[in-house]
Amino acid sequence: MSLESLDPDRVENALIEYGALSVTLTDGGDEPLLEPAPGEMPLWTDTRVTALFDEDTDLNDLPRHLASTLDIDELPACNTETLADRPWEREWLKDFGPMRFGDKLWIVPGDLPDPADDAVVVRLDPGLAFGTGTHATTALCLAWLDSLDLAGKTVFDFGCGSGILGIAALRLGAVSVHAIDIDLQAVTATRQNAARNDVDDRVEAGTALAAAGRRFDVVVANILAGTLIEHAELIMASTARGGQLALSGILSGQVESVLAAFEEHIAFGPPVTLDGWAMLSGTRN
Repeated sequence: MSLESLDPDRVENALIEYGALSVTLTDGGDEPLLEPAPGEMPLWTDTRVTALFDEDTDLNDLPRHLASTLDIDELPACNTETLADRPWEREWLKDFGPMRFGDKLWIVPGDLPDPADDAVVVRLDPGLAFGTGTHATTALCLAWLDSLDLAGKTVFDFGCGSGILGIAALRLGAVSVHAIDIDLQAVTATRQNAARNDVDDRVEAGTALAAAGRRFDVVVANILAGTLIEHAELIMASTARGGQLALSGILSGQVESVLAAFEEHIAFGPPVTLDGWAMLSGTRN
């Protein structure tokens, strides 16, 4: 069903009242929402609403229920279809195979076999958090980590998502990772993925910064340009003198504004770009 001018919260509540197991809002056209501010949930001009019901649910009365609850005379166009039952929690694996970043780092979903005898493997299940390696911003950071000598280094993962970057750093030789994210689901995914890779004893993950006054050898922040600029002082203060910093989640047109917020204390190399996104990396003065 298309959302049109309906209140998304009212539509979601009406569907859940009828027994929906999940309600999803997706882009009904081709309108990217690249950088909402933290806490914002902007919707597309053409937003599609999809509700999943148990197979035993009688949907015959659903249109009347929605029209009555939403106080409208006619529903937007909608349709129903029956989905064959399958293990939905593993469905994401269908289009996700082992991926290589740099010379030796591989991200491997689930329990697929190691791709090479000498591979440095991170086994990943992102859960509900961002970060599989398929997005350009994450791929840029993974390749950067693979290029470093991380032996014995401490790492700060600012905006950890699935934990993929911090865990990759540990698998590449880092001794410890401090990971934070504003999303509790991301913290949960990070802890679970750390345990899956047998590095949970070297990962400190949470929603609050427990690193005040601490400086790290390597800092990676894969978030969004606005958030990078907002937290520039904190990110720089967390980077040890001579430490290495990578900033990602930056659209190519935002590079100059991010540089301006950091370049007083960070000596950056040229930006690296992929699919319209950029990563900046440099050394703390």
